[in-house]
Amino acid sequence: MTVRVLVVDDSLFFRRRLTEMLNADVHIEVVGSAGNGIEAVRKVSELKPDVITMDIEMPVMDGITATREIMQQQPTPILMFSSLTTEGAGATLDALDAGALDFLPKKIDDISSDRDTAKRVLCARVRVLGARGLTRATIANKGVVNGAQVKKTYEPDTNKKNKVTLDLNRIKLLAIGTSTGGPAALQKILTAVPAGFPVPILVVQHMPASFTPSFAQRLDALCNVTVKQADNGDILVPGTVYIAPGGVQMLVGKNGGGMKLVIEEAQAEQTYKPSVDITFSSLANVYSSGVLAMVLTGMGADGREGVRQLKQKGATVWAQDEASCVVYGMPMAVAEAGLADAVLSLDEIASSLEKGG
Repeated sequence: MTVRVLVVDDSLFFRRRLTEMLNADVHIEVVGSAGNGIEAVRKVSELKPDVITMDIEMPVMDGITATREIMQQQPTPILMFSSLTTEGAGATLDALDAGALDFLPKKIDDISSDRDTAKRVLCARVRVLGARGLTRATIANKGVVNGAQVKKTYEPDTNKKNKVTLDLNRIKLLAIGTSTGGPAALQKILTAVPAGFPVPILVVQHMPASFTPSFAQRLDALCNVTVKQADNGDILVPGTVYIAPGGVQMLVGKNGGGMKLVIEEAQAEQTYKPSVDITFSSLANVYSSGVLAMVLTGMGADGREGVRQLKQKGATVWAQDEASCVVYGMPMAVAEAGLADAVLSLDEIASSLEKGG
């Protein structure tokens, strides 16, 4: 299968550079380009690409507005390019809210100092989005209806075999790991968590260091519980969501009769910063049982080995199902390893959290 791509950017140089990188992959074909949002909306209708790469800042119509228009008229997987700045983080999160599925740094050197590695990462992201497509389930789980964000109501699926009940009398901590598609998935389930939720929640989302503070602030404004970027030495308290900072590793250690967070510098050889495996493994070292671990949408297999260690200590594991994932990679790795106690849709996870509070 060849993934047909529309490249959208106001810089002719960047469009040519990106086109060259993508066309070097035998499974990708750039079928057109656009220099502003209005042109992009028109070309999506004409060319019907499988994937769109989209710049944020453009004349005539910016990338966020264009994304919203495209999602309303002809939903298509969109990969945003963003600057790794505080302003870029806010704009990228706005783009994800508008319907974009993934993002990469605008400066190729920020993806990797090695150009061949950067090219492989870019092409892999495009191939995954192209192969997955944008199904009706994906649109629903992002909460996009006619270009607007809406709160979905839970409708139980009586055909599902994995019926679960969240017994918070047995749970001491909820830990969530996710990557591509995670911001929308996390927003969906965390906004369902009621005030007074009786356990702490740890979140590991693959995200750059400049993005996680804005992401935590945005969730805090939307949720009924407190959401913060984790700090070294934070004491875990019920009803608080701790977002792992980007670029480092978040671990959990004992603090007298309670638990505290330990933020450590990431090692050069570590692929994910933060890493779900590292956080989950640290939980396995300090909790004998009582952990509910969730692995949501994302590329790769980060989280599988950490989940394996948690299972040995009696943890409960939920994996997101394929239909509601943007990318069924991380949860698939957990499910195929036989480590998941339940494979659930985002609606089912959100409903369980809402009722369990």
